[in-house]
Amino acid sequence: MHPAPSIILFTTLSGLGFGLLAFLGLGMPGSTGWVAFAFFAIAYALAGGGLVASTFHLGHPERALKAFTQWRSSWLSREAWTSTATLTVMGLYAIGRVFFDADWQVLGWLGAALAVATVACTAMIYASLRAVPRWHNWLTPVHFLTLSAAGGALLAGQVTIATPLLALAAAVQMAIWMQGDGALARSGTTMATATGLQGGTVRAFEPPHTGTNYLLREMVHVVGRKHATRLRAIALILGYGLPILLLLLPFNHWLGLLAVLTHVLGILASRWLFFAQAEHVVGLYYGKR
Repeated sequence: MHPAPSIILFTTLSGLGFGLLAFLGLGMPGSTGWVAFAFFAIAYALAGGGLVASTFHLGHPERALKAFTQWRSSWLSREAWTSTATLTVMGLYAIGRVFFDADWQVLGWLGAALAVATVACTAMIYASLRAVPRWHNWLTPVHFLTLSAAGGALLAGQVTIATPLLALAAAVQMAIWMQGDGALARSGTTMATATGLQGGTVRAFEPPHTGTNYLLREMVHVVGRKHATRLRAIALILGYGLPILLLLLPFNHWLGLLAVLTHVLGILASRWLFFAQAEHVVGLYYGKR
């Protein structure tokens, strides 16, 4: 699939934001006053900014509110409800922490659970797509959840928790790449199964269209193996390796900030690959698989 900048920003920033909100809801860090205000402001900027960015990929952004009506069948709708509930509950929890020096634990725990549920719903939007075998497996939600947890712990300054979580997220990242590289072939989807034709070898006589169209723009993208390998190395080094190394050094705020920045850059590269290597089966009609 063609990696839309809005979707890359959405999945990266919202994962970090809701991950941070989950840790704040669990009382990590347990700061109050202006320090707490700064943490909540960062979390809301990331979570809210990611959600806003996602609307730019809609054909009709003005219809975004209709997403709330399909919660029985749509993971996108469930994400809309859980994200709204998370921001509302955590907003009330933040008021207690910032203005009343109070830790309303029940609200914090509920907000943390809703934040995790929001990330899970985001992941299921992609994991539920049978037309993208690379995504359609249990590793996709695990990847989103571990990455959100690692990023949230990093932003919350929880060094002893963030270090093993980053290592775990890196392992899941490697696993999802290894599983995904052969997912389309293992799915058994071919030109024959896509067209329903049988007998002999099925191949395209000529392209289905004389020019470009929506499917080609959105669903068909081919990444060269050399570029994919390079980007994976960048994602692993910046997103996981360098932050872990920085956290193992004697901690100070500048090293922590550098760890966050490198992590975000690495995850942006990882997210670009997540969409660019999606291998939507519609590409079979265009001879791209």
